[in-house]
Amino acid sequence: MKRLYFPSLILLMLCLSSCSVIAGIFKAGAVVGIIAVIIVIAIIIWIASMFRK
Repeated sequence: MKRLYFPSLILLMLCLSSCSVIAGIFKAGAVVGIIAVIIVIAIIIWIASMFRK
């Protein structure tokens, strides 16, 4: 698996400019962050509803 990962990473970096790679990383980070916040809020609401019953 490691043998395939490194060459594909190099190929990806050669095909894309550095700006587009960085932009993709930040977009993915923002989406993951938003999903994480939504999940944490849902868990807090779920726990709070358990204590109310």
